[in-house]
Amino acid sequence: MSTSDPDDTGLRKFLADPAHLTLDLRTATARCAKALGLRHAVVHLVDLQQRHLVPQTAVAPTLPVDGSLAGWAYRTQSLRVEESATGGGITAWFPLLDGAERLGVLAVHETALTASSLTRGRALASLLAMVITSKRAYEDSFVRRTRTERMQLPAEMLRALLPPRTIGNGDVVSTAVLEPAYEIGGDAFDHALTETTLHVAVLDAMGHDLASGLTTTVSLAACRNARRTGADLPALVRSVDEALSSWLPDKFCTAVVAQLDLATGVLRWANCGHPAPILIRGQRLIIDAMERDADPPMGVPALLSTHGRRTHEISLEPGDRVLMYTDGVVEARTREAKLLGLERFADYVIRATAGGELAPESLRRLIHSILAMQEGRLRDDATLLMFEWRPPS
Repeated sequence: MSTSDPDDTGLRKFLADPAHLTLDLRTATARCAKALGLRHAVVHLVDLQQRHLVPQTAVAPTLPVDGSLAGWAYRTQSLRVEESATGGGITAWFPLLDGAERLGVLAVHETALTASSLTRGRALASLLAMVITSKRAYEDSFVRRTRTERMQLPAEMLRALLPPRTIGNGDVVSTAVLEPAYEIGGDAFDHALTETTLHVAVLDAMGHDLASGLTTTVSLAACRNARRTGADLPALVRSVDEALSSWLPDKFCTAVVAQLDLATGVLRWANCGHPAPILIRGQRLIIDAMERDADPPMGVPALLSTHGRRTHEISLEPGDRVLMYTDGVVEARTREAKLLGLERFADYVIRATAGGELAPESLRRLIHSILAMQEGRLRDDATLLMFEWRPPS
């Protein structure tokens, strides 16, 4: 915004006032919109399963992600404009993004849209995305508005440890989904970025109770602890083995843990008793590209194998997508009560990613397709994590 814009003074005063730091989201939205000279604005946050856009005010209605212009803005991460439903004026829908993470949408209602009001709307969306990200970790109002069911205790424990659903930078984007959203027990995912590397992991602990959730929690914490101290891939997996052997000696956890070099596209991974990742290149499944003999699950290697942990390596091409998943995905059943299986699952993956959509949207559609076959309920936890290497040309 130009410093000569008359609304710039109001915005600077708003940001300089320490009182804005303690405002609730609805009040902060209203005051910041006023400071920017905007008529009215409403935040809609996406629910846990990415089906609904829930307004942060009782006046506005909840909107479907599929089948609304607001949902279109969310799905495509782009601006959409329509005539106001109440008659008179225009509504502009701005995506709310925390980096690559989709938080929801912002509705800005104006009598008429101009280049200036669109710029101010984008500025408001960027500012509110940062406010939401900073507050949702400790304000339960955010959690309540984005849940449609009661969260079970094992799921509550694991959800508190999960990273954002989507992360990314100019070289890569990684996105994940986890179902059943409110009843998970032993599944989890992790992803993180450094200046040079994408770190990803998908874990599946034995069982479907609080103990399995505890096993996954310990495994996830050990994985992060080793990663943050600079451990290479073999040392990282060894750290998880040692943590489980020391603290939960009768439990184990299958996993795929991987590291992608952002500059070269070299992907290194370790498979600990887990389904092999899938490589998608140019809307085609590259058969058996990452199929390797798996090592024993983490926590029990000494009992089942005489050799050390193995790491594998493959070179990705720009645009490649790698999909990691837990066995609950392929063990889902179709409407005819047949196992989905790897072949049908691969077909779902190809169809979900063939439309040229952004990776987070492809994964959202994929898990919803699998859930639709199960009439909304899976027999087992199902986790999907997909990352796309897209270096600048």
